[in-house]
Amino acid sequence: MKSHIFNIFTRMRKKVFTIAMALIGWSYTYGQCEEIYLKGTVKDTAMFQSFYNLMVINVTTQQGVFGRPNGDFSVYVRPGDKIAFSVKGYGKKFLVIPDQSQCSIDTVIYLSPNIQKFEEITIYPVKTLETIKAEREALSLRETRTVTGINVLESPITAIYERFGQTAKSKRFVAEMEHKDNMNLVVKELLRAYVSYDVVHLEEEQFMAFINFLNIDEHFLKTASDYDLIVYIQDKLDHYKILHPDLFK
Repeated sequence: MKSHIFNIFTRMRKKVFTIAMALIGWSYTYGQCEEIYLKGTVKDTAMFQSFYNLMVINVTTQQGVFGRPNGDFSVYVRPGDKIAFSVKGYGKKFLVIPDQSQCSIDTVIYLSPNIQKFEEITIYPVKTLETIKAEREALSLRETRTVTGINVLESPITAIYERFGQTAKSKRFVAEMEHKDNMNLVVKELLRAYVSYDVVHLEEEQFMAFINFLNIDEHFLKTASDYDLIVYIQDKLDHYKILHPDLFK
């Protein structure tokens, strides 16, 4: 009799154990949240900051929502989703949603600002077309000869020497080079103005090579209207781009 009761008790205990294990397995299988409410706050690692362009992006589903300016955010996600927190000027932060029985997550995300290094640049003031026109009209070759006018008649030998002597040649060469530089500076100011007005598209470092290609006539530079100069330079630039396509990729 006792043996029979013991056997019944043993079988009942096995059944209870089996049911308990089944309940545990069911709880593990069906107790995990299929959808999780993710909320929290994004903060700057260094200082208090407002985030007017905070984006919370579900990389897995390719969907995103905007956060609030104070850094707060909330979004529904699923276990396994990869969430990215993106703010312009900051490094991205990623969060992978774990499997869990709690159907909400409250978290704080710290973002670090990107440290950017900028190369030194030179800012050139853009002159008005009126100012440049006055400079164009004022171009002239500096006088270098020491014997001119009536003195030529009084001392023709000296004048001949000044005209053909080595020193005079050097002076004339220097003056011509200075005059050429002045012309190039005026054309460079024109190009800066045209670039600022979106008339031509050139980088500052491309100016001198293009100016040399232009080889613009001094008389035309001094007397042409603004419109004629623009048309001329645009036409020359089109040819320059054809000859040097590698510079304008």
